[in-house]
Amino acid sequence: MSVIKEFREFAVKGNVVDMAVGVVIGAAFGKIVSSLVADLIMPPLGLVIGGINFTNLKLVLSEASDGKPGVTWNYGSFLQTVFDFMIIAWAIFLLVKGVNRLKRKEEAAPAAPAAPPPEIQLLTEIRDALKSTPR
Repeated sequence: MSVIKEFREFAVKGNVVDMAVGVVIGAAFGKIVSSLVADLIMPPLGLVIGGINFTNLKLVLSEASDGKPGVTWNYGSFLQTVFDFMIIAWAIFLLVKGVNRLKRKEEAAPAAPAAPPPEIQLLTEIRDALKSTPR
């Protein structure tokens, strides 16, 4: 088997395509949640704790001198990323919880009994006909 043929079989499998779609949707979802955190959640939170913008929090390790930029430890950006992660994780948790709840409801619904094969149906009809004929 050639490598190209083997790769084509791998690439067109349903799981690979499903995974690719999931990655693209996940990236878009991540942008939405990042905007939710940065634009809707963090401004009021910063206002409550004294107008602090978390992304601007930093510790200066050395000042800029002789044309060299200063060295800072940007812990505010890290805090922002942690908040983004926590909200994304919470949203995914709620999504998975909802999907699992729907699956449980589907499993709980009783399945309709399978119809008997045609031979059994015919024999049942013959039996019922014999029972109903007077002797």
